[in-house]
Amino acid sequence: MSGLLTRQVLAHNQKLLSIPPCLFFNPSRTKVGIYETDKKSGYGKPLPSHKALLSEGMKGLKGELKLFGQEIKEKCYADPFVDVQHGDYTYEWKMNTRDDIDKWVVTSDHDNNEGLSKASLVLSTNNTAMFHGYLSQEVMKDGIQKRSGYAGIRSPSSFKSFKRKVSYDWSIFNCLVMRVRGDGRTYMINIHMNRAFDVGWNDQYNYGLFTRGGPYWQVAKIPFSKFYLTSKGRIQDKQEPIQLTNVSTMGLSIGDGNEGPFSLEIDYIGLMYDENHYEEFAYEMYQANPAHVGT
Repeated sequence: MSGLLTRQVLAHNQKLLSIPPCLFFNPSRTKVGIYETDKKSGYGKPLPSHKALLSEGMKGLKGELKLFGQEIKEKCYADPFVDVQHGDYTYEWKMNTRDDIDKWVVTSDHDNNEGLSKASLVLSTNNTAMFHGYLSQEVMKDGIQKRSGYAGIRSPSSFKSFKRKVSYDWSIFNCLVMRVRGDGRTYMINIHMNRAFDVGWNDQYNYGLFTRGGPYWQVAKIPFSKFYLTSKGRIQDKQEPIQLTNVSTMGLSIGDGNEGPFSLEIDYIGLMYDENHYEEFAYEMYQANPAHVGT
């Protein structure tokens, strides 16, 4: 029976492989689009019928082909940043329209049943993004939570045509540039990484964004060498420079331990090359026992 079952499974898989993967559809991940296996829990989920896969996949095929055509055009043009000069910059995210803002993900401890904080990201009257809300320090009485009070936003992931997720490549720049107007509170910049193995899925690089408060805008230029490695909010003993070719998303969060309202207005987030910045990594690299700090 085991041999017969194995042959049936192989035959089923062969039928699935005969369908172009670009026409697959996963209702748990998107309404209309391309089938994607869930990175953490989707490997055991059954696929919809072949008819449903083809029907839903064809609906999104036109838009994906249009994106594919744009990729071909971009490939034919020369890269404008082949040779960067001092002061060259680019806008990665301009937060000036509702479409730009709606692509970002907003979350707080309340969304995870871990607190009572509230957060939202809206378009301000100045046509900029306004990240605001109320940070609550009240701990949920569930016998599990010991502290609460956080909120954050996360940028959209980068996709090519046919839902091919790719990393952001910032390797030709060495500084992050943001034009913001804050409330005097300290926010955290979070740069998430694409890791192949589950042990590194929570890896990210962090650095503080110190806002001035008041009515004036500020332009914060932060070298990437200042970002330090963390995992699940804990600073790692074994540090390494950020891999700028493997950036998944970027986010901003607040959890400074102070209860009350917060607001951060964002005009744009960009990248810049400063030839006067020679530092590769700002923190000491200790030679430690791998059994103590990991490999």
